[in-house]
Amino acid sequence: MKKIAIIGSSGGNLFNLGGKNPEKLLEEIRKQTDSASIKIEIVQFIGAEISMDSAKDTTKASLWTIDNNSVFVEGKKEKLKDINQQAQQVDLEIADKINNGEIDGLIVMSGDPAHTNKNTIEAASRKSVPIVGTGGTSMATIASKGANVISTSGTTGTTNRTRAVSFITSLSKELKLNYRPILGSSNNQVTNGIGLRNINIRGIMMSALPGFIAMALILALSKIPGLEGLGDVFDLLIGALPVVIAVIAAKQVSELDEVSIVAGVIAGVLSVDGGIIGGIIAGILAGLFVRFLFKIFVEWRFPMTTVNIASGGFAGLGAGLLVFYLIAPVALFIGDGIKELIETAVEFNPILAGAIAGVLIWPAIIGGVYHAAILPIVLLEMERTGNSFLGAIDMVGLVMVAAGINLANIIRPRDKGEAAVAVPGFAINMGFGTFVESAYPFMFSSKWIFAGALLSGGVGGVLVGLFEVKGTAYVPTFTAPLLANNTIGFVIAMIVPCLLAFIITLVVNSLSKKKY
Repeated sequence: MKKIAIIGSSGGNLFNLGGKNPEKLLEEIRKQTDSASIKIEIVQFIGAEISMDSAKDTTKASLWTIDNNSVFVEGKKEKLKDINQQAQQVDLEIADKINNGEIDGLIVMSGDPAHTNKNTIEAASRKSVPIVGTGGTSMATIASKGANVISTSGTTGTTNRTRAVSFITSLSKELKLNYRPILGSSNNQVTNGIGLRNINIRGIMMSALPGFIAMALILALSKIPGLEGLGDVFDLLIGALPVVIAVIAAKQVSELDEVSIVAGVIAGVLSVDGGIIGGIIAGILAGLFVRFLFKIFVEWRFPMTTVNIASGGFAGLGAGLLVFYLIAPVALFIGDGIKELIETAVEFNPILAGAIAGVLIWPAIIGGVYHAAILPIVLLEMERTGNSFLGAIDMVGLVMVAAGINLANIIRPRDKGEAAVAVPGFAINMGFGTFVESAYPFMFSSKWIFAGALLSGGVGGVLVGLFEVKGTAYVPTFTAPLLANNTIGFVIAMIVPCLLAFIITLVVNSLSKKKY
């Protein structure tokens, strides 16, 4: 196994780009070294409380090292002047290791080749140890000393992850090691390749939900006398939704943080005419392009600042222009088609449509269909009007039914302990308009309660259809009617299924043999 040393400091510009959190910065490097079977042998990293551009001898700082168990250790916080003296002792130790042939590569971040890292750099130069690093001034000085600098860059536009990937890519090539960059944010989310496995429409839509709720709130406020001008804000938010979705999609697919966010914004702006489907497609393409271009540019040994700028900019433009010129009309047609299909079904027989939707929504969420298919349709509906027929079904058929079941189990539980389970569920149902899964234990333990939930959902759906309500869930229950197109109708449609589910559950619990 090849061994490397890490030296440097939290730096000036680096301080604002990850250097102020040395542990996170070093762990990101370790994640990449593990993928390349490289061992971090020794560390000498000075972490100051402020940027080195304005630091003084009295500035508080600490020395980061690594112990025998490969754990990064932060030393005692002292004056920077004293920490520099401690660092010079480690500098001598690293130099000895290099002279003894124990170090195969060196990572330098905002180093001090004239003082704190002097002996290490001199030893590395004599032994021609491959050096990678960031920090324009320090790396230029190191190169001028005849060191074997194989990759260098400034810190502008970089992140902990992109720097680490660049470092280990260059060192792996030089040391002839197999290395596949790890772009996941944790060990449980490691994904390599071009990112196809990261595409998750359900996750994208769920993450984008706050944007739709914000739009619905603005729509409700615009109906208040004197606030009609917020209608212009509503129109602006509708246009922004594809951008929001594109950013989320690009970030999830590429996992490259700021780089992918920029690409997503560019792609999203160019995909506005394609609606939210266009935004999804643009974001996914941007994420895929970012990963591909990032890998190519790093392998070509572009400076890391250029890698970030080029991969983010080109990926966003490429994905956005594809959607703008080719995909947007098709995406808009599909989105409008889905919305018109829902509207046609409701117009044909709103009561029947509501009843079917209300009965089926529980099996849909239990079977995993809700988040994969129904929620995207809800958001497609909301994109046009700010509220949704299926969104209203969600609130009355799921949230209010769950609230009724939970309330009955608070008042008349079948077993000891059930009330304790039902209380937080009911509170979240009413307070936040979500967590319908809280009713699962009671529904799954009794076929009658489950049947009651289906019946109550169907009745709620009938009322939604009867009053031609469009609304949304995922908001505090008491505010949901204010976001609907028919406030009174929505209130009735919410109360009735809640009471029905409550009564059915209360009766079932009362007749149950599990009394105490």
